[in-house]
Amino acid sequence: MGGGRGAPIWRTLDSLPTNDNNSSEDGILRTLNPYINLGIVPSNGSNCAATELPPGAVTPMHRTSSLDYNILVHGEVILLMEDGTEKLLDTPGDTVVMKGAMHAWKNPSSTSWARWVTVLLSAEPALINGNTLAPELVE
Repeated sequence: MGGGRGAPIWRTLDSLPTNDNNSSEDGILRTLNPYINLGIVPSNGSNCAATELPPGAVTPMHRTSSLDYNILVHGEVILLMEDGTEKLLDTPGDTVVMKGAMHAWKNPSSTSWARWVTVLLSAEPALINGNTLAPELVE
């Protein structure tokens, strides 16, 4: 995780999943990796995690089968999407809602840590052209 750390704030274990199915144009064709349990979202539950990322650090590109609410608390982070799109969050309270997307986070600062809270709700994996987009981690 680029030297960062994350800690769960709460978890539920049996009240979900939601559904991440998207239209076919939302996906990118690729060879799908086998299921990887990232340990971020419990199946049929939720997680609230606080993440801290040191200056200049970048998380691995990853996807979870979840609906995520990411809320910036301190510093700034750049959301890096698989297609090269970037979104800067630089004001506390800036929020990104995401479902089933391949992404990473980067702290662009050379001096300050970034901190954000994420609420993750488990979801059924997205289906693109009949293929399941399973949780994935690219290191």
